[in-house]
Amino acid sequence: MKFIVETRGLGKEYGKRAVVRDLDLKVPEACVYGFMGPNGAGKSTTMKMLLGLIKSSSGEVTVDGKIMNGKNRIEILKETGSLIESPSYYGHLSGRENLEIVKTLKQVPEKEIDQVLKLVRMERQQDKKVREYSLGMKQRLGLAQALLGHPKLLLLDEPTNGLDPAGIQEMRELICQLPGKMGITVLISSHLLSEMDQMADYVGIIHHGQLIFQDKLEALHEHSQSGLLIRAMNQTAALEIFQRENISCTVRQEGIELPKLPDDRLASLVVRLVQGGAGLYRIEEQQKSLEDIFLSLTGRRSSL
Repeated sequence: MKFIVETRGLGKEYGKRAVVRDLDLKVPEACVYGFMGPNGAGKSTTMKMLLGLIKSSSGEVTVDGKIMNGKNRIEILKETGSLIESPSYYGHLSGRENLEIVKTLKQVPEKEIDQVLKLVRMERQQDKKVREYSLGMKQRLGLAQALLGHPKLLLLDEPTNGLDPAGIQEMRELICQLPGKMGITVLISSHLLSEMDQMADYVGIIHHGQLIFQDKLEALHEHSQSGLLIRAMNQTAALEIFQRENISCTVRQEGIELPKLPDDRLASLVVRLVQGGAGLYRIEEQQKSLEDIFLSLTGRRSSL
């Protein structure tokens, strides 16, 4: 597997405070990589180090096989697009005029403006003044600017922040099509775990500046040990049966929680519950949400 971004022992300190510590990222080529963590975990600092916007205190960054340093930085940035924090634009100019400026700076052909406008679905708004754009349109313009020059790597820092549900859905659809349609690797940071569940192929979770998980999204979901929720009209009778069967259980407000059981044992247990007068009326399989998995990995109980 080819990794377009790799970091080795990457760290950043401000005075005695370590913001990022010993970070080893491995971002596969042509995928959406979700870089997740709570606010203040070190996501934005890491992304700025990947772009060479701030200098690391330790370790190194490699992008497409080139080490990020003074010698290679310009060459790397020519193949990298980014949308960090709020997009930059001239409000008194139209969307197309803003793209013309970026086209000149990046020295790319005029035809690319039409291509990126179509890609971000802004052909009809291209001649409108940017100061009249909604937040979602400004975000799409920022994405179009980042896509000029057909970058191999696109870094997006919280691109759905402040968007309404329709805007979030639209941005998500745009991002998901980039690896397949243009072969672009998208590294996207977010504290919205449910968003990454719908976009990312691979995920890395950072907590207090340290990487605590990195793998395919499916591997993250494997941390979700599914269980069973039993609902019975006679809970006391049900609990007595579980005790006799030596099955551990937890009483919740919504029912009795059991560990996952083999199908044959569950079938036998249902028979005993019915015969024992438990009044069984519902069995549900439960799985942890992505948020629950994050909490189990970090032990963090405060708001993301």
